[in-house]
Amino acid sequence: MVLAHGAGAPMDSEFMNEMTARLTRRGVRVIRFEFPYMAERRVTGKKRPPDRAPRLVEYFNQVLDKLGDGPVYIGGKSMGGRMATLVATGRNVAGVCVLGYPFHPPGKPEKTRLDHLPDVRCPVLICQGERDTLGNREQVEGYSLPKAITLDWCPDGDHSLKPRKASGISHADNLDLAADAIAGFIGV
Repeated sequence: MVLAHGAGAPMDSEFMNEMTARLTRRGVRVIRFEFPYMAERRVTGKKRPPDRAPRLVEYFNQVLDKLGDGPVYIGGKSMGGRMATLVATGRNVAGVCVLGYPFHPPGKPEKTRLDHLPDVRCPVLICQGERDTLGNREQVEGYSLPKAITLDWCPDGDHSLKPRKASGISHADNLDLAADAIAGFIGV
């Protein structure tokens, strides 16, 4: 599975490292990469926002081109997962796995990011926190999503799938739930 990072954290963030370790233990081979704006941050130390979606999608496709033929699953954390769904509108991949889909921008639930989803050419698994501020359970269950999309809800999880302490669930529990869902989706 080719796994892309989110908008504000690199491919070796704690979240990405934790998910990669969990997926690897379940038999999923994970390849991570960084979009150019994030790679530039490593060199300059200067934070800047992500490039626009067309450039990110183009770069994601370049990464996939280097892998050659064969079925591959793609996905990512938040923005990286959204870019994977955009890639899957124009490229044949085995499936897409998203960890915290950004259904809308922060604080703007009226500006949904759903228009391209009917054009995705493969099955999609979205592991979403129930109280994700970029698409909580109540909001998302009100959307008319394509049948190819499966939602796997992480109890009391936020955008990083982290629950509140009072829930009695740990972040590790939710990360394990997501890793199990992805491994099952891929079929390993």
